[in-house]
Amino acid sequence: MSYTISEKVLLEHSEKEDISSGEFIECSIDMVMVHEQLGGRIHQEYEKLHLNRVWDPSKIFFILDHWVPAPTVSAAQMHQDCRRFAQKYQFIHNMGINEGICHQVFPEKGFARPGMLIVGSDSHTTTYGAFNCLATGIGATDVCVVFATGKLWFKVPSSYRIHLSGNLPEGVMAKDFILKFIGDISTKGAIYKSLEFYGDGVQSLSMDGRMTISNMVVEAGAKFGIFLADEKTRRWVKRVSHAPFKAVFPDEEASYEKKFNYDLSDLEPVVAKPHSPENIASISKVEGIQIDQAFLGSCTNGRLEDLRIAAHIMKGKRVNDKTRCIVIPASKKIYMEALTEGLIEIFIKAGAVVGNSTCGPCIGGHLGVLGKDEVCISTTNRNFIGRMGAPSSQVYLASPATVAASAIKGYITDPRERVKNK
Repeated sequence: MSYTISEKVLLEHSEKEDISSGEFIECSIDMVMVHEQLGGRIHQEYEKLHLNRVWDPSKIFFILDHWVPAPTVSAAQMHQDCRRFAQKYQFIHNMGINEGICHQVFPEKGFARPGMLIVGSDSHTTTYGAFNCLATGIGATDVCVVFATGKLWFKVPSSYRIHLSGNLPEGVMAKDFILKFIGDISTKGAIYKSLEFYGDGVQSLSMDGRMTISNMVVEAGAKFGIFLADEKTRRWVKRVSHAPFKAVFPDEEASYEKKFNYDLSDLEPVVAKPHSPENIASISKVEGIQIDQAFLGSCTNGRLEDLRIAAHIMKGKRVNDKTRCIVIPASKKIYMEALTEGLIEIFIKAGAVVGNSTCGPCIGGHLGVLGKDEVCISTTNRNFIGRMGAPSSQVYLASPATVAASAIKGYITDPRERVKNK
């Protein structure tokens, strides 16, 4: 039989000789990532099993990132429960609160390698597909199953083949592509599908850009979002890990449910209007909308590439007097690199508030919460009602370039002219 990338990874992690789309199979898991959800439902459910061990403490990655540092007593209690559980079961990879956001730190530490099958207690675990591994988010009870057995069932998904060509124009970013794609197929257009990205356009994308795309495939309902491995992938992985890996490629005769073609050269900046990632508009349709806050960060767009283009736009400028700007690097490593490059200084001099590496405003948990009727333009992945604060607030999703340009102007702004003029 001929297989897609996703089918090959699942097959190699099962005990079956062949598989087909729609079939339910049991697979061995390479790594599981857990964050605050460990102190939410996971520890409570696992204790019900009355087990004095987990299947493999070296294959569990634990980090605190959503409410860091703890802003409330309840958050502090959740963190305590997490730490007690991790200590009791002797987790090897215990990151604590000072490393950053899970989906950035996990690959930085070398745990996302081609061919791996990874699950995590967060829906945006799909991010690791940028590294040619199969990764997806799972619920608390499924995490408990993995903790106990090291295995989990999957329905073999059918795949969409997305062929990318060309290069992104100046001022247009990977975020613009994935927002357009979600707008084209809707938030229900890829439910339990595997999105597989191919073509010369993929090679033109940075690893940061690929992570942004894989991060947001779940907003289209996808189970997985995986890229072909190339030399950029290999260099990235070898820089952070000495562990062996084997890239997975599809068979030439692999079957795809749907095929899409996008020329990256034709793209323009787009924005997702409230209250859905599928509510897409070209920048010209929303330019001029006044904003109260601009947020640059999150597991979607808090990486070095994102900070660089934002600093490029904001250097020597000031955030609009009527606008707040919050910048949060996605990890401690990125924060330190941004410090070395002078990016943090640029943001601070421009009037932005630079925070520690945490999910922060993305979840409306403890930083950058929006008040009644306030408007925010954000590099995050979701803009649901009330996600970042008051139910009457409005969140527009955009690229780091668009967010930075908008922060300077005080209204949603096309970033292309500002990038060109620097």
